[in-house]
Amino acid sequence: MRDLSTYKVSAPGYVTLKGRYVTVEPFVREQHLQALWDGLGGMGINPLLLYFAQDDFGGIEDFGTWLDNAKKGGWLTHIFRDNATGEIVGMANYMRADPANGVVEIGGVAHGAAMKRSPLSTEAHYLMAKHVFEDLGYRRYEWKCDNNNEPSKTTAARYGFTFEGVFRQHMISKRRNRDTAWFSMIDSEWPLLDDAFKAWLSPDNFDGNGDQKRKLQDIRADLERERLA
Repeated sequence: MRDLSTYKVSAPGYVTLKGRYVTVEPFVREQHLQALWDGLGGMGINPLLLYFAQDDFGGIEDFGTWLDNAKKGGWLTHIFRDNATGEIVGMANYMRADPANGVVEIGGVAHGAAMKRSPLSTEAHYLMAKHVFEDLGYRRYEWKCDNNNEPSKTTAARYGFTFEGVFRQHMISKRRNRDTAWFSMIDSEWPLLDDAFKAWLSPDNFDGNGDQKRKLQDIRADLERERLA
């Protein structure tokens, strides 16, 4: 474990992170609201954000107001831009930052249809995690979701977050109880996770149809076995 006697990090800020497939950029309402709304399916956004705590949006202005309020609450909204098309295809937020303890959460995650069955989402989350651990020097990176949100829990585990348990009756969401599943990755785990992400994202890991040759979980498991050997 690292020496924490002089540990000090800054709060996260807006950042641009460019990868091979996707670029993570700060959300600017005047520039990005319409494109983000469209990239998340327009009015199809409500089923996409089923497990978010806010009420359904009546239109783009409701969505914009929600993002404005999230910013006031300390959320740092970032968009995902497909490098090949230039289109905005998703978003995520750095949120609930605790610089004193080196902890920050990734949340408010939404992947548009264009991110499905592509390396875009994996690379976007890799870039955001890499920034937290390597650029900011944080110790802990959190992922939380409604315990009924099975796709989100599956995604967190796929990326290498460790499931830590369920906080029962954690919130009231859309006027019903929400039990929250907690996941995290920590700095001591990051070197292996980093190697696994890089191996999975390599062009050599995709065939001529763009399909993966090896799963991220399998690459990570092989690396773990090698390090224990």
